[in-house]
Amino acid sequence: MTDTDAAARFHAEIAAAQGHVDAKRWRDAAAALERAVALQPNAEGAWRSLGMALREAGDVAKSSAAHDRAARLAMAKPPLSDAAAAIEQDKLATAEGLIRARLKEVPTDIAAICLLAELATRAGNLVDAKRFLNHALEIAPEFEPARAQLARIFYDNRDLPEALAEFDRLISANPVHHGYCNLRAATLDLLGDHAGAAAAYHAMLADDPNQPLVWMTLGNVSKTIGDIPVAIAAFRRSVTLAPSTGESWWGLANLKSFRFDDADIATMQAELAKPTPAGTDRVCLEFALGSALEERADHAASFAHYSDGNAMQLAHAPHDPDALATFEKRCTTFFTSEFLDARAVSGDPAPDPIFILGMPRSGSTLVEQMLASHPAIEGTLELPELPRIARMLGADRDPARSPYPDNLAQLSSDQLAGLGAEYLRRAAHWRQTDRPYFIDKLPMNFMNVGLIRLILPNARIIDVRRHPLGCGFSVFKQYFPRGLSFSTSIDHIGRFYADYVRMMQLWDDRLPGFVHRVIYEQLVADPEAELRRMLDFVGVPFDPACLDFHTSLRAVATPSAEQVRRPIYTEGVDHWRHYEAWLGPMKEALGEVLARYPAAP
Repeated sequence: MTDTDAAARFHAEIAAAQGHVDAKRWRDAAAALERAVALQPNAEGAWRSLGMALREAGDVAKSSAAHDRAARLAMAKPPLSDAAAAIEQDKLATAEGLIRARLKEVPTDIAAICLLAELATRAGNLVDAKRFLNHALEIAPEFEPARAQLARIFYDNRDLPEALAEFDRLISANPVHHGYCNLRAATLDLLGDHAGAAAAYHAMLADDPNQPLVWMTLGNVSKTIGDIPVAIAAFRRSVTLAPSTGESWWGLANLKSFRFDDADIATMQAELAKPTPAGTDRVCLEFALGSALEERADHAASFAHYSDGNAMQLAHAPHDPDALATFEKRCTTFFTSEFLDARAVSGDPAPDPIFILGMPRSGSTLVEQMLASHPAIEGTLELPELPRIARMLGADRDPARSPYPDNLAQLSSDQLAGLGAEYLRRAAHWRQTDRPYFIDKLPMNFMNVGLIRLILPNARIIDVRRHPLGCGFSVFKQYFPRGLSFSTSIDHIGRFYADYVRMMQLWDDRLPGFVHRVIYEQLVADPEAELRRMLDFVGVPFDPACLDFHTSLRAVATPSAEQVRRPIYTEGVDHWRHYEAWLGPMKEALGEVLARYPAAP
């Protein structure tokens, strides 16, 4: 057959297919389009039409396969190839123009729709991103790239039940995809199903034991559930397979009962001497080596490695040192006593939540473990639900342009109660018992005390506070994978701590008695007295099990997981003094907050 004959037959099949479409004879239309793409396999539009015809004919799997072929062809040429290149070069406006022009011409181009979702994701507009991807999946329900993109958005935004459902669907269609299996296991871990996560990792390693990153994640989940020997073995296996796996070295460093030997230190130093590793692996190697040298009392060298790791973190996640101060000033102006008094009985009346908050590394995990040992109180995790509600209300990383918290004034009592009920509904996903109270231990919720008062007025709030320099240095030497940009600089930590104290003073002034404060040093010096005060505040009787918190078998997913499985000890209270020579900028930033501790200035 000549090219001319083939082209003529192709157009004839296209015309025949259109006639069948007009008459809604979808199977006949699909048959004609299948003949057409056999003649011209690179006819992107014909593949897309075939996908639509097969969908109407009820063959969803074949429909999605046809759309997948059309998408691959569309991405291989302009304008979408140009749009993808513009996105990679961070020329987002150029990319958006190309994509929208394409969708105006071909509204059902799922490749273009997915690129538009990628643009929305990069702009932080996750509502639009999810809407675009759901539209793509309405066109092609089995289109794997769109579902994978949606699952990842859910996962990154900690919409974990939704993420799990999407990963389950992806794995049912592609059970050997290690990426999906790994993210599903990570989702289970974050949801608190640590046993399920560990089983998933073991299954992946049984299939292929030469996966250093899977060994690393198995080490992390084993640490969470308290199986330290398995955690050490998993991290060891990871660095044996790939010595540059910095997160596994950091996993070992974060096990307080583990000690690095000379060979470990030499290996980490050798890896850092190479141009690779880069990114997270190099950052984690710096932190791990800093920890190893701290164990050996080489404080100057260890501080240098902590500083190098933090400098790399800061370069990739710049911090605005004025952001929290700006937000605190806005809260001071907005949350007047009159405004709060007028809404004293707004919100959901449930007394269930106990919010434990404050600075990271302040002792909040110890408080959580003690309270969660009470038979009336359930420990959960650092829940993402309150920040989710704040984001829904417009909270933004730039507090100068965020409509939150001022837009809270527009909400009725019923709307505030609805937000409280929504928090409780979503928090229920994380609960495993029917105990009357549960703990939400997310330190940064100190920024949302006003919101808590409005939507959950009967909740309890416990602010855990530790010596500014002890807490600050502990933050500085801790690797945080995401979300704590202030932790990467000695002076930024001091500024942030001081602004946190000022914000908590606001709540003390405007909401007297709403927040109970625990001073860490007083807690470790006289745990029973401080515990009794906390339990009185919560409204439950004293139970001696709370003093035996270290015997609890509950999973702990914070950096303090191993410490809270030991009885209270006081050796670490003044450990920061070994590093006092380098903490000058922190002292200066703290100012009166340091001088007046534990009182507020």
